[in-house]
Amino acid sequence: MNTPKGKKRFLAIWIATIVLLVVLIVLIGLPHGEHEPIKEVMKDGVLHEMNRMPFLFGLEVNPAVYAAYCVTGILLVAALLIRLLVIPKFRSVPGKFQSALEALVDLFDSMARSNSPHKTGFVSAYIFSAGVYIFFSTVFELFGIQAITTEGRSVALPAPLADINGALGMGILSFCVILGAGFAVNGPKGGLKVLKDFSLPISMSFRLFGALLSGLLVTELVYHYLVTSFVLPVFVAVAFTLLHALIQAYVLTTLVSIFFGEAVEPPKPKEPKAPKEKKEKKERKRRKETPADVPEAS
Repeated sequence: MNTPKGKKRFLAIWIATIVLLVVLIVLIGLPHGEHEPIKEVMKDGVLHEMNRMPFLFGLEVNPAVYAAYCVTGILLVAALLIRLLVIPKFRSVPGKFQSALEALVDLFDSMARSNSPHKTGFVSAYIFSAGVYIFFSTVFELFGIQAITTEGRSVALPAPLADINGALGMGILSFCVILGAGFAVNGPKGGLKVLKDFSLPISMSFRLFGALLSGLLVTELVYHYLVTSFVLPVFVAVAFTLLHALIQAYVLTTLVSIFFGEAVEPPKPKEPKAPKEKKEKKERKRRKETPADVPEAS
């Protein structure tokens, strides 16, 4: 395949495939008959009012709740298996999986050391967990796992953080971690310093929610119309999902490590005044208190 003839053949196959897809799209045309309006599709992607699923004690929740439990369970099981079966077999000369795992851990550890040099251990573990959860909870929607709603319809489980409740949960949890670290390290002053940024959990939550929701809505829009729903959604969905997964995991972990470092930074000691300044201050005070000399009578 590395020969010029092989490259030409490969290019010809790709061009023929693209031409065939374009012809099929033109022949198929727009769908006939009734279908769900795009307005309702976009609305349900934000509010999740149409597709509800049964939960405990007769409650009904949106599919993102089930998706969050699935992602959490998968990550916990994977972490347990890695800890019991993989880490004990680590070698001084690492293999591919060990190298990838060590590189991932080193990435978040170096981020914690650079942004929070005073307290690194806890924030390093937290941003590692948060980054992995954000990435896999975003990629989760690509698997298209189906679930049954209360109305008997089959729907694909969405990304947990594409729901405003999941994004708020991640933002508030991160803020609580930063706030707790400020109180634990610097006492009430450290906590009050964090509380000044009261908009931090809202900004982190909506940044995460908005980025993931935009990818979801674009994908739904492409899927809705049959003219663009042939092959194209595969590339759109994968590109948007992977891009948002990487960017949002990096952005949120960076913000958490920066604000964590500011919260646990020890207060700067007051600089002692120089001896010369103290002497001059005492001299000015003495001159001010000493009465003026009275001229002697001749």
